Amino acid sequence: MSKVKILFVLILGFCLLLATQAEARKWTLQECLDYALKHNVTLRQNVLTKASTHESVLQSQAELFPSVNASTSQNLSYTPFPQTGRATVTNGYVTSSVDKLSYNGMYAINFNWTIWNGNQNRMKIRQNKLTEQQAAVDSAITANSIQEQITQIYIQILFTAEAIKVNEKSLEWSKENEERGKTMVEVGTFSKADLSQLIAQRANDEYNVVAQQGNLLNYTRQLKQLLEITDEDFEIAIPDSLDGDALAEIPGLQTVYERALTSRPEIKGKQLTVEAGELSIKQAKAQYLPTIGLSGGISSNVTTMNSNAYGTQLKNNLAGGVGVTINIPIWDQRQTRTAVNKARISLESNQLALQNQRTQLYSTIENYWIQASTNQAKYKSAVVNTESQQTSYEMLSEQFRLGLKNIVELREGMNNLITAQQNELQSKYMTLYNIQMLNFYENGQVK
Repeated sequence: MSKVKILFVLILGFCLLLATQAEARKWTLQECLDYALKHNVTLRQNVLTKASTHESVLQSQAELFPSVNASTSQNLSYTPFPQTGRATVTNGYVTSSVDKLSYNGMYAINFNWTIWNGNQNRMKIRQNKLTEQQAAVDSAITANSIQEQITQIYIQILFTAEAIKVNEKSLEWSKENEERGKTMVEVGTFSKADLSQLIAQRANDEYNVVAQQGNLLNYTRQLKQLLEITDEDFEIAIPDSLDGDALAEIPGLQTVYERALTSRPEIKGKQLTVEAGELSIKQAKAQYLPTIGLSGGISSNVTTMNSNAYGTQLKNNLAGGVGVTINIPIWDQRQTRTAVNKARISLESNQLALQNQRTQLYSTIENYWIQASTNQAKYKSAVVNTESQQTSYEMLSEQFRLGLKNIVELREGMNNLITAQQNELQSKYMTLYNIQMLNFYENGQVK
């Protein structure tokens, strides 16, 4: 085989491999969740927000240390008509101004240090750390919300996909009945009026199929929007059967609630606000206390009006000093007292908000548990009912073919079967969704 043919075969094989991979790519629920957590714009913005709050923590930690700054001033003076012999005092030295152009330079290093202010600096560090933790909590809340939305829509897609199969099967029966009716009309054993009803039933089933297909497209669009993707060929993986999952053991209500209390970010967020409220009271009370500060610096200067060398001038003019400042609050027009009282009120409000959040959490979990338990019981009954209605419809269909049953009885049997199938599907996927949510609230994961 020539090199050209070998290369062609390799390229063709590679293309087929890519085509197969592209065709085989179907998104599972876990893949959707992982992708959303990695690429969601809001979550990426939350990461930046947390980074910003961390910078505030670093800055407040740096405030524990003194601030140091260096300064200098450089000046040139021009005297167009100097007076020879005129005595001037520059930096403590008597000089004679004889130069038209003169230079003066000053150099200084100063520092300021708040030694003690009632631990307000350290409390500010703690406050900024709480803000950083709150940013992380907000990100976790957003992530949970996205996962819940994706799970809901994903299960809705699974429900719609199976509903399409049910409707297609119903359409198949309707077409069979219509053809059977046409044959019976030809032999004179069936009226055209009855045939019209069969035609209407077939048309209605076609409508239901198209409607469900439209719903599937719309739910898929919603899922793509949550994932923030624009892939035209997006398709999710449809499991062969989820019947066993709908019969899985339902997590205990109290167990889920107790674990959720320690893991749900909504609770953590409210706890952080309570901590922040307690800290605000301490910060407000600290304003009653005195503030002690330390300041100091060194400086020197040079000038051309002095005959000494610059190095000598810098040495001779070097000066330094330190000072202590004590600020004792006496009367601040009730500002501190008001701040303390408002902080206490805010803390009480935050504590009530935490209590309310716990109540809401229990109610949410309880609703998922009730829905899971109720729909699972309904699903078990619906399965039996569907099987019974399926058997009944098959017997009615055969009896209709033999002329033993009329069109009304046939349609009633078919409608009963369709209703039973729809009830089974609805209860099954409602059970699946609510069990998923219970698992999510219990351990933070969707299975």
